[in-house]
Amino acid sequence: MTQENNIENVVAGFQDPDDLSSNPSDNRPFASVLDAYVSRRKVVAGTLAGSTAAFLAPAAQAGWGWQKPKKNQELVGFRPVEIADVIDTTMPTISKDYEYQVLIPWGTPIEPGATSAYEGDPNSRPSSKEAALQTGLGHDGMWFFPMDFKRASRYGKHYPMRNDAGMLCINHEYGTNTHALGKDLPENLEDVRLSQNIHGVSVLKIKRNWRGQWRTVKSKNTRRITVNTPVQFSGPAADSPLLQNPAGNIALGTVNNCGAGYTPWGTYLTCEENFNGYFGSISEVTPTEEQARYGFNQFGFGYAWYAFDKRFDLNDEDYVNEANRFGWIVEIDPFDGTQKPVKRTALGRFKHEAIAIRELDDGRVACYMGDDQRFDYCYKFESSMAWEHAIADGKSPLDEGTLYVARFNEDGSGDWLELSMDVPALAARFNDMAELLINTRIAADIVGATPMDRPEWTTIGKNGEVFWTLTNNSRRTKPNAANPEAPNSNGHIIRTTDNGSGSFSWDIYILASETVNEEIAFSSPDAAYADEDGRLFIGTDGGQPQGLQDQLTIFDTTKDLDDGEIPQPKRLLVGVNSDEITGFTLTPDRRTAFVNIQHPGNGDPSSTNFPAPTGSGLIPRDCTLVITRKDGGIIGS
Repeated sequence: MTQENNIENVVAGFQDPDDLSSNPSDNRPFASVLDAYVSRRKVVAGTLAGSTAAFLAPAAQAGWGWQKPKKNQELVGFRPVEIADVIDTTMPTISKDYEYQVLIPWGTPIEPGATSAYEGDPNSRPSSKEAALQTGLGHDGMWFFPMDFKRASRYGKHYPMRNDAGMLCINHEYGTNTHALGKDLPENLEDVRLSQNIHGVSVLKIKRNWRGQWRTVKSKNTRRITVNTPVQFSGPAADSPLLQNPAGNIALGTVNNCGAGYTPWGTYLTCEENFNGYFGSISEVTPTEEQARYGFNQFGFGYAWYAFDKRFDLNDEDYVNEANRFGWIVEIDPFDGTQKPVKRTALGRFKHEAIAIRELDDGRVACYMGDDQRFDYCYKFESSMAWEHAIADGKSPLDEGTLYVARFNEDGSGDWLELSMDVPALAARFNDMAELLINTRIAADIVGATPMDRPEWTTIGKNGEVFWTLTNNSRRTKPNAANPEAPNSNGHIIRTTDNGSGSFSWDIYILASETVNEEIAFSSPDAAYADEDGRLFIGTDGGQPQGLQDQLTIFDTTKDLDDGEIPQPKRLLVGVNSDEITGFTLTPDRRTAFVNIQHPGNGDPSSTNFPAPTGSGLIPRDCTLVITRKDGGIIGS
């Protein structure tokens, strides 16, 4: 078969990565745990009430502007978007108390004058060189770093930080060939480079002008980080032969950057999720056990980079370990454009969705991470050193520590199962810790972790609890009291609190199936952000009830619910046709929020032209929305 004919099979071989599972283990699934343990929201709430643990909640440290709600003011008191308010699904609908501005749609130069802009002409696309200097596609996880963030982290919580300027780090998860290239398949290396350059991360300086409008501005630290940017490895697997190729090529790039997080020392953490989909081969592929556990196959997700870039050809022996270089959490310094991004191997290799960091009483950090695939796991990493001491000694707190995976028990307890060579079953399977970390999923299978329904984002709540979004599981076949539908098309949110390093308590905060009605209409929780007052912001990713598009909703997690009472999300924003609402970050005073509209219309201009005017014929482009209250109040109030 000719290469041309065989590469056409790529399109036929494409499968949605979110509709697959590569877990062959017979570990007890979470569904059966829920049969015996339906919903005990008050168990975890009661545990947290007596907790004395210090924690690092998003926006709670280093001077982020804490403001107590006024007396008798409802915590989540804005006028929500009602279903009847959503009339035009080609444009977003926002609460009557709020307004939005469009920022950095795909094709925006990363700083003024960097290159020309691409504005969505369906008859053209940027060149690969232009794309390398433009905001990419697939806007996803992000974080806003005020210009004085690092100074505030040194001088304390009450150090005032700017609310009008900062570095915005934003992920570009993916862009299909038809959207990015205007064709089903790449035809040459230039097409591949264009596709590669719309992936990755943008590091931008943004500033609010006197009119209240946000724009990109010039900075020596502005840059794009793509799959061809030099990176470095650190931690236990950094020098492993399994990260070296016979070709001797240096480590390059990051890809399929989904959720994100940040560190108290002022760096950005970007998460590599469905990295397997960029690898494949023109000829038939027989995956190894290790490759199969991560879902590698001949066709990947249809990008066909391997047809013109040998790094991504699974059958090219010169690049036999290239795939092992992806699937990590990558640390980026937004304030130093000369620093290479660092892949932190101690955090494990899997399909990272996001990461949330909690500071412990002794100054160490605990990192909570989900592996976003059906029937995969929830993880935690605890550093060995207090982060301030590690940074002072020139070390990374994310390089030394212990990685755990979660087992959920029927009685509302849970166990953090250690993943190290001190576990006899793991020492019998792996030669060293580096090999274990490169094959984290297999290690988690062996110790008996609980398969979950697509663990996605994590966020730290008001009292140090962790909220985990489990978006859905179309492959569930056994209904139970907690998930009465089979398949489980709606998902749920779990809440955990640690009882030391080795155990935790858990409950179901909300089952989305309980909200599928005319009043609430909430499903498929995904992006998550909790503020220090107790608000929980959730962006959704999946078909919403009552004909809605994906939405941004807010919960008041401080309400003491009676048994059987359902938390009530309030809808702040509804997106456009076929989009996803994802990513969330705030300015220090919490009066400006940034949230993303991802893959509007799936790139189809007949579905929507957003952010261009409806009827313009322009290709819809991923973008960031800047959201503010019309009265200047705190976001979510």
